[in-house]
Amino acid sequence: MRTKLIVGLCVLACLTLAWNIRTIFLHVPDEANQGAIFRILYFHVPSAMTSFTGFFVAMGFSLMYLVKKDLRYDSIAASITEVSLAFATITLVTGSIWGRIIWGVWWAWDARLTSYFICILIYSGYLMLRRAVDEPNQRARFSTVLSVLGCVDITIVWKSIEWFRTQHPGPVLSVRNGGGMAPGMEAPVYINLIPLLMLSLALILIRMRQEDLRHEVDSLRRYAHSF
Repeated sequence: MRTKLIVGLCVLACLTLAWNIRTIFLHVPDEANQGAIFRILYFHVPSAMTSFTGFFVAMGFSLMYLVKKDLRYDSIAASITEVSLAFATITLVTGSIWGRIIWGVWWAWDARLTSYFICILIYSGYLMLRRAVDEPNQRARFSTVLSVLGCVDITIVWKSIEWFRTQHPGPVLSVRNGGGMAPGMEAPVYINLIPLLMLSLALILIRMRQEDLRHEVDSLRRYAHSF
């Protein structure tokens, strides 16, 4: 059942993404000031939204572990966090490509870029911590702390372009009271979010299965060490 769901999600994601890419490149005109490079926005913003959604959902499962003391919730949180970190990395890379064309540099220590880089460091540390701590309950507690800390930083990332007027552009989407995009140019951003969320869910299901196998191996190892 899980395999069929994963395949179905991947197929739907690919079809939706292919249809929307056709719209983006054939029907959406170049942006007046940025030209063709602005189309990277249609992958940059949905990837960021996907990663943010995943990180907050992962924090929710981590907190559920603290309440229920069930390591299953910790496994789900770890799976979601790992996939979300991949999408966060895509966000940073696509933003860097955009910056190279528009700003003339690959990187600037802008408030949003810097806070987002810190976010990636926090969640990279999250994954390293999980490999460094062997005791499952201690690992889950430490992971929860980092998950909460990461979500605090995500809030700073989200609000940074409103709190600090630095190099990064201000809000352009209507949901952020930006309104800087012409009619018909904003919808593909949200349409691209759908296949990315489906793809992330498929990857999370795969990682959850791997986490289940890891827990089985850990249990067998602890059982063997007891003799």
